[in-house]
Amino acid sequence: MSQKKNSKKPGAKTTPAGKGKRGRRKGMCMQDRPILEANAAGIDIGAREIFVAVPPDRDEHPVRVFSTFTEDLEKMAEWLVSCRVTTAAMESTGVYWIPLYDVLERRGVKPCLVDARGMKNVPGRRTDWHECQWLQFLHSVGLLRAAFRPDGDVCAVRSLMRHRGELVAMTNQHIQHMHKALTQMNVQIQHVISDITGVTGLAIVDAILDGEHDAAVLAKLRDRRIKASEEVIQKSLQGDWRAEHLFTLKQSRKSYQHYQEQIIACDEEIEKRIVAFAPRVDPAERPLPPDRKRKERGRKKKVVNPQAGQAGFDLRTESYKLFGVDLTQIPGLMAMVLTLFSELGRDMSRWPTAGQFVSWLALCPDNDISGGRVLWRGMRKVQNRAGQLFRMAAFTLHHEQSPLGDYLRRMKSRIGPEGATTATAHKIAVIFYTMVKNQAEYDASIWAQRDADRDKRFEAKLKRQAQQRGYKLVPIEEKSAA
Repeated sequence: MSQKKNSKKPGAKTTPAGKGKRGRRKGMCMQDRPILEANAAGIDIGAREIFVAVPPDRDEHPVRVFSTFTEDLEKMAEWLVSCRVTTAAMESTGVYWIPLYDVLERRGVKPCLVDARGMKNVPGRRTDWHECQWLQFLHSVGLLRAAFRPDGDVCAVRSLMRHRGELVAMTNQHIQHMHKALTQMNVQIQHVISDITGVTGLAIVDAILDGEHDAAVLAKLRDRRIKASEEVIQKSLQGDWRAEHLFTLKQSRKSYQHYQEQIIACDEEIEKRIVAFAPRVDPAERPLPPDRKRKERGRKKKVVNPQAGQAGFDLRTESYKLFGVDLTQIPGLMAMVLTLFSELGRDMSRWPTAGQFVSWLALCPDNDISGGRVLWRGMRKVQNRAGQLFRMAAFTLHHEQSPLGDYLRRMKSRIGPEGATTATAHKIAVIFYTMVKNQAEYDASIWAQRDADRDKRFEAKLKRQAQQRGYKLVPIEEKSAA
């Protein structure tokens, strides 16, 4: 059996690419592709070493190895400049690429950050030494697409916003630890009030940690807005006050307070950086449009926690100054505008069309076609933070009395919850892109015309189906008049 497999002699005649039965389209070999980036370099990044490849005619040793220390990164940049390299491709490996990216930008070398899925090397050549040369070749022939990265100031806000999200996640862990300690003592207050970190919950926890274990006294700390009665709260505060559980409750309470202070400090830093951006519009010259969301009137969203002793700023006004349009009027985006700004910036020229924008967000279906047949069709598994924000905005519209909410519920009945969320997120992203790029305010009246057109199509479909079955649809008004 093995002899039959290896019976093919070296140098045997093979079918050229594009000439066989499976490849009917004419193609070209990789070596025959024209060089589009003659001054391209390839960089394979690691935690301790960096392998760099330049065109073979630029240096006697076109592949070199550098350490990841700052001094070595500067030497690597100097070597690239001496080799007349103007652009360098690198793989987005964790966060290791960020210092190198900044060094190359300062030296005038354009970094090209690419996804690892688009540059897989052939088997047997997957060492770091070969990877950097493969990157250099793919970049030189124009087969790599650079990933999107906002401007430096926006990246700074993005780093702070992502760090704030991690702080919030850590805060939630310590809230769970407090729940666990109370449950182990059979104190069921967390099941009686909706939030243990509210005014009533924290007052009761602090009193417990100060040594007060009388349920009647603790129940008097109930806020007047709590729906549960004082008798129910008193009953839920009868437990076994074991010392080890009180110790863990104390530690969790201090950790929760510490992370709350860190979040407040992070909010202050985010506020400073957002205010420093040049506004696209002056609210004094072009006032903020009236709020069409009646239930949001009179309620201002704050970025800075009011408990920090600062006045904070109005989210709607600041987002209006940043983008030039009132994006908070888009259903579902009220609390996500600044986060979207940190992930996308406000320059929509990076995406020529709305279709390319939603494709980058992974909010549109993809397919795999081979031999003229569709082998696969579905959503791409891409971890895009901005796309997830649009999905979250769509997910919150289930009970929203708006055209987008109606669209979400209608699509749920047709394609299911997951597909409906993606389809609604697609529409929200298109609206976001159109408003920011064209500087157009949100116009809900457009939906009324679309609903009327959809009703006409539905009516025409019913009449067509009735006619095919030998019936005739008559409106109720005409029937009653007759």
